Amino acid sequence: MQGGPTNLKLTRNGLYCPAGDFYIDPWRPVEKAVITHAHADHARPGSAHYLCSTPGKPVLAHRMQKGAVINTLDYGQTQTLGDATISLHPAGHLLGSVQVCVEVDGYRTVVTGDYKVQTDTTCQPFEPVRCDEFITESTFALPIYRWPDSDSVADDINTWWQSNVEQGINSVIFVYALGKAQRLLAGLDPSIGPILLHGAVNGMTQVYRGSGVELPPSEYASVEACKTHKGKAMVLAPPSANGSPWMKKLRPCSTALASGWMAVRGRRRFRAVDRGFVLSDHADWPGLLDTIKATGASRVGCAHGYTDELSRYLREQGLDSYTLETRFTSEDDEAA
Repeated sequence: MQGGPTNLKLTRNGLYCPAGDFYIDPWRPVEKAVITHAHADHARPGSAHYLCSTPGKPVLAHRMQKGAVINTLDYGQTQTLGDATISLHPAGHLLGSVQVCVEVDGYRTVVTGDYKVQTDTTCQPFEPVRCDEFITESTFALPIYRWPDSDSVADDINTWWQSNVEQGINSVIFVYALGKAQRLLAGLDPSIGPILLHGAVNGMTQVYRGSGVELPPSEYASVEACKTHKGKAMVLAPPSANGSPWMKKLRPCSTALASGWMAVRGRRRFRAVDRGFVLSDHADWPGLLDTIKATGASRVGCAHGYTDELSRYLREQGLDSYTLETRFTSEDDEAA
């Protein structure tokens, strides 16, 4: 690792701000945790106090232990913690996801967590934040990762579903239960047939609906529902369901995986699915570079993903860049 964050330091508990005495997405229980989003690798149970965005609270509360103390901050609103001032800004990753801006003595560091810049009707769009130092994810930080238009992917999925209905078989897409599942659901055409949700996906989808996110009608993929809609249904399930006994009630079916990794030839065969759709809730290579430029940051930290590759490229472009060894992964890692 070359260098390290200016306003933060990496500790055994995670990213820590000494000036404000708080952690950002700690991987162990701490007194004060500022959370970028509710995915399990960024939001872990056990901390005494959590701070997240106002729209992110219902999702985080669903994932945390009962009785967790969760405070909120509106987007763009500032709060002073010790000698640090923080603000939260939309990250476009999932409902309520944020970038955390930490300002100490006039020096601004932005920690992104995970983010995407593509259009997504189920969450607030990404907002570039001007700063001195930018800590970015690097999940897909290679030039081969360039995402197709979201609407074209939705059209491809609906066409595949229609073809399966005509053959009398169910369509099953494996997709992460929080964030991507709801984004994919929003693009489905309910006139083709019924939409069924695995229990893990259904629970999170109800949280989204309760937060006012408009989604097509769906129902829990119970045994009865699977029998009733046999041969017509679109089923959304987590990748862990692939090959499990749960799948028996859905046969005959055609399977697919929605992931950024589907941009690489051979990944579909590796995951033993019939189709692969390129859909990610992370920034692709152009998105990463455009975002870094938009921040105006002269220092860039690269975390979780192709960190060495991105950091090397940025140094070649004249930026002061370093890698940051965190314990974060991504929802796409489950499909990798």
